[in-house]
Amino acid sequence: MTRIPLRPLARILDAREKGENPDAIERENRRLRHEDMRDRARIRAEGRLLVLGVMFFCAFGLVGARMGMLAASEPEEPRAQATGASIIATRADIVDRHGRILAKNMETHSLYAHPHQMIEPERAAAELARIFPDLSQERLLKDFTGKRTFVWVKRKLSPEQMQAVHDLGEPGLLFGPREMRLYPNGSVAAHILGGAGYGIEGVHSAEVVGRAGIERYFDEELRDPAREGAPLELALDLTVQAATERVLEAGMSLMNAKGAASVLMDVHTGEVISLVSLPDFDPNSRPTAPVSGRPGDSPLFNRAVQGVYELGSTFKIFAAAQAMDLGLVAPDTIIDTRPPFRVGGHGIGEFEGKNYGDLSVADIIIKSSNRGTGKLALAIGSERQQTFLKKLGFFDPIPFEMVEASGGKPLLPARWTDLSSVTISYGHGLSSSPLHLAAGYAAIANGGFAVKPTLLRQDGPQRGERVLGAQAAKAAQRMLREVVTEGTASMGDVPGYHVGGKTGTADKPRETGGGYYPDKVIATFATMFPATDPRYVLIVTLDEPVETSGEKPRRTAGWTAVPVAAEMIARIAPLLDLRPDYGPGLAAQPEAVVLTSN
Repeated sequence: MTRIPLRPLARILDAREKGENPDAIERENRRLRHEDMRDRARIRAEGRLLVLGVMFFCAFGLVGARMGMLAASEPEEPRAQATGASIIATRADIVDRHGRILAKNMETHSLYAHPHQMIEPERAAAELARIFPDLSQERLLKDFTGKRTFVWVKRKLSPEQMQAVHDLGEPGLLFGPREMRLYPNGSVAAHILGGAGYGIEGVHSAEVVGRAGIERYFDEELRDPAREGAPLELALDLTVQAATERVLEAGMSLMNAKGAASVLMDVHTGEVISLVSLPDFDPNSRPTAPVSGRPGDSPLFNRAVQGVYELGSTFKIFAAAQAMDLGLVAPDTIIDTRPPFRVGGHGIGEFEGKNYGDLSVADIIIKSSNRGTGKLALAIGSERQQTFLKKLGFFDPIPFEMVEASGGKPLLPARWTDLSSVTISYGHGLSSSPLHLAAGYAAIANGGFAVKPTLLRQDGPQRGERVLGAQAAKAAQRMLREVVTEGTASMGDVPGYHVGGKTGTADKPRETGGGYYPDKVIATFATMFPATDPRYVLIVTLDEPVETSGEKPRRTAGWTAVPVAAEMIARIAPLLDLRPDYGPGLAAQPEAVVLTSN
């Protein structure tokens, strides 16, 4: 900016020549400068006022627009957002095939303490021990009077407990909101669901994570926010599951068994409609894993999936079905079952030393002849037997939607000799789970297709590779029906449902020292119904059952597992929408022709 001098020399000299006062020139220039400065200051002020006015207009416009939006929106409570890392506590519901709730999240509160803010720690410890009997008053008092500044008192509270703590009026006791996993049906389907607990914990929230069963298998999927609340739908039928558990528990008690398991499966889809293991537990208060004793004695142990047992004569139908499928025999082919019969230097005997003489293949299954199935196994050969059993799934853990399934690996012989083939043909020398057995029987029941058991709802039949010819499968179904009408499972028939099945009684191996217990067995009844057109397979297994109504104790499956399974079918068949049929059944139908080789 160019400044004009207040006393320009040229004007001063000119004024002096004319006799004028030079000071007037200075005053005039000073006046003009001040006016210029005043005008420029006014322009700056007016610009600032304009900018400020525009800013106030925008601010009030924004507030007005927001007020309009709030007035037009749905009313709702404001939510405060906590700072720091967020904990994903929400978890999708689990429902059965009809949409009934099996597991869901519920809002609750946790209880914690700030001991340095407590007024009466002794009284608080005593009252909390009264409200929560599982807490130790001495431990609480030690925590409240020590150097700790934060103490977890209870991870989850009921509304009644929360009110009781609130009534104490202790400022050092504080509540934090959180979610918990609730299983409204208690112990029903406990081993399937498994249970959940807390992972990452904060004062105001906690991460709900699966501990076992399907909760752990689908843990990430259940916690995925992308589900948008969509529940996980299982193939399980809650009503059938509850009825099955009730019957099995009563049968276990009546037969004096130490444990029991059952599997109900759709033979076409592989859907597991019911799966029970007893003793069980309440997943709302899942017990801790045992640190001593046998794992199989814990209520957490899933006998239907993890338990591998020698399942006895239930395996005999596999030998008969394979031999018929290979064309080695027909149902009426006669086999000599007289003693002696030795394989690898070992004699093969019958139950209670019986001698059945000449038996047809059908009668071998009906009377449950060890020698008969042993000779069928030798005719089949060990390699073909292994291939067949492997296709049925008896060599590997079942790929099932439970973390425990990987532990149910079948126990196979180290060397598969002829003796192994013979003993395995009648259910000894190979240990598998009831779930394996259900999958094997489903292949016979559905006409010869391998099926994969699943806990998830399926849209239709899920057939695998063909492992058995249709004619052999039909002949095997007929034999299983005759086992119930004429053989060892005579107490397993249920009027109107044409039950077919096979009993299996296997001596229980000793834990140490080798050999078998003389008075402990695993009793199993593997059944399919209705035998005229099988839709379901049911496996019932009892651990160390003893039926004591007679003069001497009876442990065979025909006296223990069979009546329990019959009662179970009578209860659940109507729940499965099966209409009773009082016709002649499969046994009265003409037999199919099965070609045999020389």
